[in-house]
Amino acid sequence: MQAIRHPGPASAERASVVACRAHPVTVTLRAGQSFGDALADGFAALGFSAGYLRLEAVPMRRLCFVQPAPAPGDGHAAWYSATVTLGAGAVIRTGGVHLGLRDGQPFTHCHGIWAGPDGVGRMGHLLPQDSIVGADCAVAGWGISGARLEVAEDPETRFALFRPRADGDPRSGGGRALLCSLRPNQDLGQATAALAARHDMGSARIEGIGSLVGTQFADGPMLESYATEMLVTEGRVTGAGARISAASVGFDGRFAQGRLAAGRNAVCVTVELLLIGDR
Repeated sequence: MQAIRHPGPASAERASVVACRAHPVTVTLRAGQSFGDALADGFAALGFSAGYLRLEAVPMRRLCFVQPAPAPGDGHAAWYSATVTLGAGAVIRTGGVHLGLRDGQPFTHCHGIWAGPDGVGRMGHLLPQDSIVGADCAVAGWGISGARLEVAEDPETRFALFRPRADGDPRSGGGRALLCSLRPNQDLGQATAALAARHDMGSARIEGIGSLVGTQFADGPMLESYATEMLVTEGRVTGAGARISAASVGFDGRFAQGRLAAGRNAVCVTVELLLIGDR
């Protein structure tokens, strides 16, 4: 398994996790708002300040994104490309987005696959305040109670990253869940399975986004870039371990999809997961 060197000291704690409840929701995104504001307002209308959505066929008036890029020479292990902008007629084909807080204000982290008016598929990290929703649309996901993601400075990577924090008592209803973040240089599947076992979650759905040191699929081409951005497209954890399918993009903008090879996909900077237990 590949590894990456970050500028700061490695934390002894390699994962952060907070137990919570995940409540199935349908969030309405309103046309003309920035994606970030539309997401926060849509969740707030349902009484949630934290959650995760699976984006499908979301029309966009403007869509701005970046992709992973080599280290800029300032000490960071990796960085982002220049901004790419897609105009009216763009669509988010599929994606995942976490809602949490940064400096007390709503903040989102989104990876996905999209296309502009030319229909060419692209993948990356959405810039939520620069991207504008094109038409009212309904998106399914989960509101989270009892925990939230909150941005904090990370001494190991020297990035500001989402970390789970307790957030009062969970609401009644919904399903048992774990809100998690993983630190670098541990296999995504093995770390996820270990978290579930540690919290007596026998089987669960895996949702989330993050970055990997390259991406190695069980079948299909490997993405060689030493930093790739990843979206979980389907994932399950059971007593037998974790099985995760993902889409991932590298430095050259090529993206690929498939089942991740077991034991061969190290976290690069962070992975943010929502594990939703089976009822």
